[in-house]
Amino acid sequence: MNWCILIPLLVGLISALLGYLLGRLLGGGNDDSDRIARLEADLEACRNSRTSLEADLKSAKTDIASSFAATTTAIAFDADAAKAVFGKRIKENDLTVVEGIGPKIQELFHNHNVNTWKGLSECSVDKCQSVLDSGGDRFKIHNPGSWPEQAKMAYEGRWADLLKWQDELDGGK
Repeated sequence: MNWCILIPLLVGLISALLGYLLGRLLGGGNDDSDRIARLEADLEACRNSRTSLEADLKSAKTDIASSFAATTTAIAFDADAAKAVFGKRIKENDLTVVEGIGPKIQELFHNHNVNTWKGLSECSVDKCQSVLDSGGDRFKIHNPGSWPEQAKMAYEGRWADLLKWQDELDGGK
């Protein structure tokens, strides 16, 4: 074996290892304190962000609660006003008030949990059509295009507007 090459390699390897260990031992303290300072700053930033997010969440919950309370106020039904316009007694949430809806179609809507004028007014025309389709072929001739708007007028107590529009309609179309 050629000791002339092996001895300098071993001395170099040992020197590199000792240099690395001495550098970690003597110079490593500054790196750790800097790292700890950075981590503490990051932690404080996270705490501030969390506090801000919690405040935003509380504000959003308050906004949602107040808007929900505003939208849930029901419009009072005035049977006398409806009777004055239509000339007959109208029952609250009677879907047959809507031109084109009879008792059987009303029953279909009730089966689909649409029981009020407000509920019908919030249905899309496509949803109304799917309710009709669920009843079979005999309901396919009906056109529910104006039903949500008519139901909205009934819900809002706009009886004169509803009657005027129904006079212009042809069987709910």
